[in-house]
Amino acid sequence: MARRSHAVTQGVERAPHRSLFNAAGFTDEELARPLIGVVSAFSEIVPGHIHLDKIADAAKAGVRMAGGTPILMPAIGVCDGIGMGHSGMKYSLASRELVVDSVETMAEGHRLDGLVLIPNCDKIVPGMVMAAARMNIPSIVISGGPMLAGRHRGRGISLTTNFEAVGAFKAGFIDEAELTRIEQSTCPGCGSCSGMFTANSMNCLCEAIGIALPGNGTTPAVYAARTQLAKRAGMKIMELVEKDIKPRDILTPTSLRNALAVDMALGCSSNSVLHLLAIANEAMLEMDLNLINEISNKVPNLCHLAPAGPHHMEDLYMAGGLPAVMKQLADSGFLDTSVLTVTGKTLAENIEGAVNENPEVLRPMDNPYSDTGGLAILFGNIAPEGAVVKRSAVAPEMFKHSGPARVFDSEEESIEAIYAGRIKEGDVVVIRYEGPKGGPGMREMLSPTSALAGMKLDKTVALITDGRFSGASRGASIGHVSPEAAEGGNIGLIREGDIIDIDIMGHALNVKVSDEELAERRKSYQPPAPRVTSGWLARYAELVSSASTGAVLKYNGLRGGK
Repeated sequence: MARRSHAVTQGVERAPHRSLFNAAGFTDEELARPLIGVVSAFSEIVPGHIHLDKIADAAKAGVRMAGGTPILMPAIGVCDGIGMGHSGMKYSLASRELVVDSVETMAEGHRLDGLVLIPNCDKIVPGMVMAAARMNIPSIVISGGPMLAGRHRGRGISLTTNFEAVGAFKAGFIDEAELTRIEQSTCPGCGSCSGMFTANSMNCLCEAIGIALPGNGTTPAVYAARTQLAKRAGMKIMELVEKDIKPRDILTPTSLRNALAVDMALGCSSNSVLHLLAIANEAMLEMDLNLINEISNKVPNLCHLAPAGPHHMEDLYMAGGLPAVMKQLADSGFLDTSVLTVTGKTLAENIEGAVNENPEVLRPMDNPYSDTGGLAILFGNIAPEGAVVKRSAVAPEMFKHSGPARVFDSEEESIEAIYAGRIKEGDVVVIRYEGPKGGPGMREMLSPTSALAGMKLDKTVALITDGRFSGASRGASIGHVSPEAAEGGNIGLIREGDIIDIDIMGHALNVKVSDEELAERRKSYQPPAPRVTSGWLARYAELVSSASTGAVLKYNGLRGGK
């Protein structure tokens, strides 16, 4: 059977190509086997990635054991935590597109037969899945796994604790010595930060979709089981190549619905909406925001992992992981288990025999944390095309809220006001010109949400933005407002003191200003000049689409198509 790699390894015409492989140390025996790209986002600056060299070595061993030739290749990755609260966060979401493009470039340029994709942190995971969908060659994801929770004063803590401690210090609730103790206890070692933040959300959803092996979402980074899983992923890619099972055989409308159901049960990051939309786009599938509300209104929220509650990823792992979550959902009719997965088996076969080992970490279906899912899409005159809130991380008293707008045209302005004590109970903080185009890059607002939580204002103050909120944010944090201010969205017309009405259970987000008044304001509306006019972020700002369509780049309609 002809393979893609034969275009660079077979025939007299490819003698020059083989000479270059020879120069890299490959033998004739290796070139006779399928060439498997092992794409690792290893670096020495991202704590979720500092061990990916070991994961890549394990995956390569698996490829070799199963008769393939592994070829290590790099991918970039931004640490969102380090990028948070300054201009560096502009590069985070935008870097997702660079990940996709670089994987495509390396796989196409060298005609690889299959891919083992090794991400771990926020934008790298969806970027690699998007690349798999675009390329549509046999591919499997094996992430680096979650970090263990930190320990402070006898309880588990996560990065959220540290960010919120800054707000507590600014408010005088803790002293600098206590802040330092928390700082030194938060992150005990390698792995993606230990709560149900964006990285772990997407790693779990890879497992739910079926593009990763069971265990991918929750097996801790430091456990031997993670290394073993990487070896199995390396072996499994050879089966996928042999059987010609491609990502779009797995990424289907049904598997995406399954992923959304799991998303609601877990209480995933609001960023999962952005990334699932983008993955669907690369897989040439339609995905409507209204589908999210439809599923969220039916599927109960079964987990309260940080920041929503006291549990962490290791607790979910010990409770049975994603197989236990999906078994409960499937038994209640919320999943279609006939779908194909990278195991070569159906989802039903993957989760057969799974058991919930801890009904407090993973609530049973008859005792959920809430009867509705973890996310909600809100619509109204502020967000005609939608906005996203992580409902499971909102205090019930904030499900319905009305208060005066405190308007800021950047994240920095809002943080300054919060730390200075100028935000009062009942306020609605509006942060605009932080969307995909306006930011550019749609920064996450973990610093302002954490500051409010640390100051004990998270149950009385709401935030809305055309930017994003970290999966580590909690409170009434409503992001992805579309259209964004830089595209002429109504969020840009809100004035200081306007009354904002929020009804999370009713899926509504409105400013109490008439259509006539908004139209009058628009006549004199002058958006600010672009913030970035050089470098690749300027190009990104020109090409990026709305958050409501996944903040993908606009060219030639839908992307992908190979």
